[in-house]
Amino acid sequence: MVNVGIIGATGYTGMELLRLLITHPKVDSLLLTSRKNKGRSVSALYPEFQGVIDFKYEEPLPEILADCDVVFFCTPHGVAQSMVPALLELGVKVIDLSADFRIRDVSIWESWYGMSHSASNFVSRAVYGLPEFNREKIASADLIACPGCYPTSIELGLMPLLKNDFLQLSDIIANVASGVSGAGRTLSTDKLFSEINDSFRAYSVSGHRHQPEIEQILSEMAGTEVDITFVPHLLPINRGIHSTLYGTLKKSGENFQKLYEEFYCSEPFVQVLPPGVHPSTRNVRGTNTCQISIHKPGNSNRIIILVVEDNLTKGASGQAIQCMNIMFSFAESDGLAAAALVP
Repeated sequence: MVNVGIIGATGYTGMELLRLLITHPKVDSLLLTSRKNKGRSVSALYPEFQGVIDFKYEEPLPEILADCDVVFFCTPHGVAQSMVPALLELGVKVIDLSADFRIRDVSIWESWYGMSHSASNFVSRAVYGLPEFNREKIASADLIACPGCYPTSIELGLMPLLKNDFLQLSDIIANVASGVSGAGRTLSTDKLFSEINDSFRAYSVSGHRHQPEIEQILSEMAGTEVDITFVPHLLPINRGIHSTLYGTLKKSGENFQKLYEEFYCSEPFVQVLPPGVHPSTRNVRGTNTCQISIHKPGNSNRIIILVVEDNLTKGASGQAIQCMNIMFSFAESDGLAAAALVP
């Protein structure tokens, strides 16, 4: 059993963590923090938890969190790095859902996130929390850098091809569309209902800050440098990611359906769909499941991989819990076994 703390427990990823952890069989206690809402009850802010939990928010101080076995950071970039050294010194394991420890080259991180990194000497200590790629390292880690939602879908979609050296590495394209919850709860004009509803658009085409994270991990998978064209899009839905990944094959005679099925056959949260089936975001809503399908158009050397996930679950909070389960030798599916929300 573990005592769990959540820092930043008022945003979408914090609430998703809470939703999943309150039924986790190995969680003994929960401590929720919020500077702005210190002393207020969770149900006062979120009526959906009325009658389910009766917690009040605490102030996020290391001495208050010292009795936790693990602390999740669901905070804006820059917050976790200010507290992680103190928590690790206290023997508390940390799972950071922000980007503070994902990118190993601190100068690249600083250029994309526009701030100085205050805990740069801890970056090399962090383990990238993609279980399908780093399971053994996650098991022995005390600091996890949880992947971004976009990177998760792209990395899982391309990993079997990169690991087996089937792709031309200079000709990979990722068109990825996310529900609006991926942008967080901060109010802005471009996230108003009348701006998003009945519309579909690309954004950050000239450069998105998930780009260096994606290229870093794809390069590790391939064992050499990988370039990718990554174009994010905004879907008029609350939650979900759909990735369409295009690659050029070095050779096309392989049975790629079989390759993916065998590669992911033992993974509890990656489903390879039957030939010809197209995944849909509704199939994975509220779950930690990633669904993948493989397509080859005509007789060309192109391959198209379709990937869907819930950006708040497998793309964030669910994956963070999956990492926690691995770190503490729990069953990997503990707290994550619920079926998709339908409709």
